[in-house]
Amino acid sequence: MASIPVIVKHQGKKYDVELDPASTGEVLKYQLYSLTGVEPERQKILVKGGQLKDDTELSKLGAKPGQTFMMMGTAAQGNEFQRPAEPIKFVEDMTEAEAAQQVGATPAGLQNLGNTCYLNSTLQTLRAVPELQQELVKYTAAPTPAGGAGDQTNDFSMFGLGGLGSATDLTAALRDLYKQMGETQEGFPPLVFLNALRTAVPQFAEMSKSGHGYAQQDAEEAWTQIVQQLRQKLKIKEPAEGSSEAKDTSFIDKYFAGSFSTITECDEESAREAGEEAVKGEDPFLKLDCHITASTNHLRDGILAGLEEKLEKKSEILDRDAVYTKKSKISRLPKYLTVHFVRFFWKKEAQKKAKIMRKVTFPDELDVVEFCTDELKKMLIPVRDKIREVRKDEEDVERARKRQKRIHDKEVADKAAGIVDSVSESKKADEKKEAKKDGKAADGDTPMEDVVYKTDAEVEAERAAAILAAKKELHALINPDLLKDAGANKSGLYELRGIVTHQGASADSGHYTSYVKKLGPLDPKTGKRGEEDGKWWWFNDDKVSEVDADKILTLSGGGESHSALILLYKAIPVPDAEGNYE
Repeated sequence: MASIPVIVKHQGKKYDVELDPASTGEVLKYQLYSLTGVEPERQKILVKGGQLKDDTELSKLGAKPGQTFMMMGTAAQGNEFQRPAEPIKFVEDMTEAEAAQQVGATPAGLQNLGNTCYLNSTLQTLRAVPELQQELVKYTAAPTPAGGAGDQTNDFSMFGLGGLGSATDLTAALRDLYKQMGETQEGFPPLVFLNALRTAVPQFAEMSKSGHGYAQQDAEEAWTQIVQQLRQKLKIKEPAEGSSEAKDTSFIDKYFAGSFSTITECDEESAREAGEEAVKGEDPFLKLDCHITASTNHLRDGILAGLEEKLEKKSEILDRDAVYTKKSKISRLPKYLTVHFVRFFWKKEAQKKAKIMRKVTFPDELDVVEFCTDELKKMLIPVRDKIREVRKDEEDVERARKRQKRIHDKEVADKAAGIVDSVSESKKADEKKEAKKDGKAADGDTPMEDVVYKTDAEVEAERAAAILAAKKELHALINPDLLKDAGANKSGLYELRGIVTHQGASADSGHYTSYVKKLGPLDPKTGKRGEEDGKWWWFNDDKVSEVDADKILTLSGGGESHSALILLYKAIPVPDAEGNYE
């Protein structure tokens, strides 16, 4: 279909444009962007019936050669066409590593090396922690006993065998693996890391009972062992309180470890009457267990059940074994919270691990304040409640902005089409008369001046200022002790970032996969992420695909299909003293 020469008027200038009837409104807007510098989303092109939409087929406009269209809109401040600082490189001209590091690139999968899906799913979920990757890059393994550098790579890196010298150092092997995964979009063989894991923890080198290959393992056990190894090896240099010297802090203790305040008391009244006192203590934890019973329907139910346990031990007062109840409350919340669904148990009659199939739902945003000590609650609740208040204000402003934009767009389109809303004009005149009438003095002789209406921009600026002030107020509510603890949760609220799932009826069989949330860049003003928010990557060994958030709702269990086994939550961002998000 031949193009049609038309004229587009914008701010007193006329532009000759070749309109392609086979294209859409979005294509025309990009043509005008190249001519006027006004971004497509800021353009308003007036056509018969209103404003041109992106998905409108231009053939439906019935445009005639020489026809004139009116365009409204201004370029964003500071938007100027400039030559790129570096020459543009197209994807087909990039190296594999360059293509893999582009924004939006599909991440690398991991090849299944024989019943290693439990490991692949664990590694993909842990990779969703940016702080972990940043610290791993800095990690240097200790020299080997022979004096060689334990983390030197060699010429086998292209085959996934880089860092053979560090095969016994699991932390160095993880560093190398994540680096290599970041340089490809193909399924990568985690050979060196698997060797390091089997060396460090011989359990993972067990052979299958069938005699063919290695045995299937539990992803939760792999997660625990990897985190424990990192806890010992991966250290962060931090300034010691009251000293100019730096101290070594475990990365895992800073970002993944929480603390319980515990009370252990004998269940028998006779022991208490005889003077046996409850024992108070502090226990660190690296995960919360969600215990599943016949009454467990939601994650909250299972966590509550896991915070109370029965113990059998000797009572010094009774001089015999007795049952004790140990109750735990959280006294420190880490930035990254791991939750484990306790779905596997030992089935004696079958002599194997069986799986609890019960459906247990879990939220995208988790509030754990109720599981905390009274002291921690006092710190968290004001911040949590203020966050919810700020969110509501932001949502109200966004709704008002969209509503005002619709009204404004309609008025512009109506005026361009010569349509006058007589009802609206009459209503405005009546409102003006009422305002004057209400402004008369008691004797009715001194009318007020005309009411001054604020522009949309002024109203929006006032709302933005109010929200910014609320964010600064929110920051001021954060307890100083929590503020100093960079690896702690400041509000008690978490957002779901990763999931390890299991399919099947037994831990010794079935299949593990993982889901990791896609995240766009963080807006420092709103704390919200870009368009990627809401989408997830599904890692099924070397197969990687994108899924919608609706898929996550199907992972609550209730059968042999994929059900969540491990959840990785991250503390929601809180604003700094200037009201910005990091």
